[in-house]
Amino acid sequence: MGPIFSLDDLMDMFRRRARMIVAIIALGCVTSVLLALSQTHEYESAEVIQIAQPVIADDLARSTVDGSSARRLQLIQQRLMTRGTVLEIIDKFGLYKDLPDLKNSARIDRLRRAVRIEGIAAAREGYADDGTISVLTITARMETPELAQAVAHEFGQRTIELSKQNRIEQASKTLAFFDAQEQAITEEIAVLENEITDYRNTHDLTLPGSLEFRREEVSTINEGLLDIARDRIEVERAMELADKSQRPATAERLRADLLEQLATLEAQRQLLMNRKQELEALIETSPEVQRQIGAYERQVEQLRSELTNIANRRTDAELGFRLEDQRQAERLTVIEEAALPDYPVTESRTKKAILGGAASVLFAFVLAYLLEMRNPVMRSADQMERELGLAPVVTLPFLDTREPRRSVWARLSSIFSNKKTGGGTA
Repeated sequence: MGPIFSLDDLMDMFRRRARMIVAIIALGCVTSVLLALSQTHEYESAEVIQIAQPVIADDLARSTVDGSSARRLQLIQQRLMTRGTVLEIIDKFGLYKDLPDLKNSARIDRLRRAVRIEGIAAAREGYADDGTISVLTITARMETPELAQAVAHEFGQRTIELSKQNRIEQASKTLAFFDAQEQAITEEIAVLENEITDYRNTHDLTLPGSLEFRREEVSTINEGLLDIARDRIEVERAMELADKSQRPATAERLRADLLEQLATLEAQRQLLMNRKQELEALIETSPEVQRQIGAYERQVEQLRSELTNIANRRTDAELGFRLEDQRQAERLTVIEEAALPDYPVTESRTKKAILGGAASVLFAFVLAYLLEMRNPVMRSADQMERELGLAPVVTLPFLDTREPRRSVWARLSSIFSNKKTGGGTA
């Protein structure tokens, strides 16, 4: 059985619950106004940074900084949001000074939540997504317009500076790596060439073609030995002829001269034989020596080829470093500086107060209706006839036997009238 079925019932309910409804509405309105007044406005300012393409095309001069711009900007964002960097910015602008009891961790968390870094992907070329970012937006939300502008600009400048430092550092490390590689290979070639020189000196291979030269020398020695053998035969025959055709004294003298010639020829033959044996011994070991020399030369050729490759890469790394140092490669530029915001981004205080008041009114009426539902009493003849189907014969109104309460104004009026009457009688 419900108590509200007509407009008269509703008005009766409002009259009965008027004090409670007015109290709830008044309390709700006051609370809404206080909450709206206690709200702190927040302002947003954004700095827009463009990722500019290289001044010189990659086909002509390529930078040594690889990887997608999205990945590099993600690393920069992580460095921007480190504890040390965030605390440095907080101290620089005196953020959250009005909250002296706030811990550093809480201040860091507040600033991290107050700053947003968002990137817009560049248009795709074909169906592949290369992770290129075209525009980077840094938005800061602060309590004053000046702080919002300053913080957004500070994060923008730090982003550009970190990007520049990272690219130059990466290009510098690449160049230093190839410099070290080139120097190491050059030193290795020098050491290997010294080993080859020592090996050649040890095996008497100071000149190219030493094996052929030795063989030619052996052939020349053989010819010399053959000439000596001929001369020896001629001398021996001359001795025989002298013994047969000459007188003994003359033959003896000629024999002494011819013996001297034979001794000379024997000494020459022995010298040539010794030299021939040395050369033949060296020629016997020459194949192993030549194999070792060939191995050395292959190593040197391989190192020189590697050195040429490293030198070419070092040239590319040096060119990439110059591009980064002169800011001719990919770079970040500000296309829209952080502006001073004109209006807060938080909701209006008036709107919040009105919504709070409306909610208080709705709550008061709903509470009054629920209280009526908990006590479904028939308060009129119409309700009795509607609920029971019986029309009452007599309807007695509710009589309040308590003394009617006078208003404050009536009480004050009666007090002043009594004073005037008492004074006249006296």
